[in-house]
Amino acid sequence: MEYRLLGGSGFKVPALTFGTGTFGGTNEFFKTWGSTDVAEATKLVDICLDAGLTMFDTADIYSDGASEEILGGAIKGRRDKVLISTKATFRSGEGPNDVGSSRHYLTRAIEGSLKRLGTDYIDLFQLHGYDALTPAEEVLGTLDDLVKAGKIRYIGCSNFSGWHLMKALSVSERYGFSRYVAHQAYYSLIGREYEWELMPLGLDQKVGAVVWSPLGWGRLTGKIRRGQPKPQTSRLNEKIAVDMGPQVEDEYVYKVVDALDEVAKETGKSVPQIALNWLLQRPTVSSVIIGARNEEQLRQNLGAVGWNLTKEQVAKLDAASAVPLTYPYWHQAGFGERNPFPTATA
Repeated sequence: MEYRLLGGSGFKVPALTFGTGTFGGTNEFFKTWGSTDVAEATKLVDICLDAGLTMFDTADIYSDGASEEILGGAIKGRRDKVLISTKATFRSGEGPNDVGSSRHYLTRAIEGSLKRLGTDYIDLFQLHGYDALTPAEEVLGTLDDLVKAGKIRYIGCSNFSGWHLMKALSVSERYGFSRYVAHQAYYSLIGREYEWELMPLGLDQKVGAVVWSPLGWGRLTGKIRRGQPKPQTSRLNEKIAVDMGPQVEDEYVYKVVDALDEVAKETGKSVPQIALNWLLQRPTVSSVIIGARNEEQLRQNLGAVGWNLTKEQVAKLDAASAVPLTYPYWHQAGFGERNPFPTATA
């Protein structure tokens, strides 16, 4: 397993992270992801550690906290061998303060996560979303206090706009607060908007990408192709999962999968392995989060590392997945002489 520095920090993380959204399945939405229990989770963690994958990502809202609890059970007795990444910000109760990134909520959320995970520190804590109602000074001051208290090692954010992230970095610099070193962002061959603003920002400010849903919300598993029915076991069969995920036109998916199939024939690798490997070659990407309902899926995804696509294969996939840019990005693309696209030399 390759290890990479997380953004501008000295902290190394594996190129692949295991996402535990499939742990629990205690509500309607997360049941579409999976319902892994402690016994099965322990087996998956065993496989990950054998492969050198040591970072596990979760969140307080995944299956109403059950994901953290199950992960805590699966790593019990070997905390020193794993890295834990978790998140908070989204609503976790009915009260007016059971949501957001206020000092009140974040302090309580961290304590809850520590208890469920069975640990006294979190390696990487990320805000799950942007809270526009809490001042950035309060948010970052709280996180800085938690870092100094030893409850968090590194901080990051998730699903921020470019200006959200840049404002936060400015506040950290102004007050000497701990700085975001990671941005957990959606990025895939069928969702390349990350490249437009967040990737150039990440390059400039040394913020590493921790990629979520790298297979495009289950669309790049190799089981979805033109003229074929969707697989029986897929979150794409559930309206609640489709509505809450990235919206993608079927024809666009088929076009990208056609290119993936071509590269699969050339490399002998599977469609998901190629899609993951493409991401691992992109600028700013520190780690890609893979998920798995079972051991077979996990072993398949682990095969995305240890090799690289050729420049010609990357170019083929780039061309198949390219979409028209919105303003101001289409205008900026015309000034490549002094404003090169971040992946131009990837």
